[in-house]
Amino acid sequence: MGKTAQDIVTEIEDHAKQNCTGDKYHNYYVGITKDVHQRLFIDHKVNKQKDCYIAREALNIEHSRAAEKLLLDKGMQGGDGGGDDTSVYVYCYLITGYTEE
Repeated sequence: MGKTAQDIVTEIEDHAKQNCTGDKYHNYYVGITKDVHQRLFIDHKVNKQKDCYIAREALNIEHSRAAEKLLLDKGMQGGDGGGDDTSVYVYCYLITGYTEE
C-alpha cells in the first residue's frame, strides 16, 4: 500500500539519521521511478550490500512528486520533473565516490 508524501519524507529522513553516515541533506540523492532496482543499482551504481539507501511506494504520482520536491527543497541532490505517470516510488541514497548522480 502506498504512502503519503509526508509519510515518505519522514521515513526517508528517519532512515538517513539512523542508518547513514551523511549528516547533511546535500550528501543524498533523491528521485522517483517506476523501477527501483534499475534506478538504484544499475543507473546510479548503488551497492546493494553496503550502501545506505531507501525506497518507498507513494499513493500515486502526485505524492511521489510531492515527496521528491520536499526533499529537494531541503537540499538533497536530484532534479524534479523526471519519471512518468507510473513513477510512484521515491528512492534516496547516500552519495559515495562511485555512485552516479
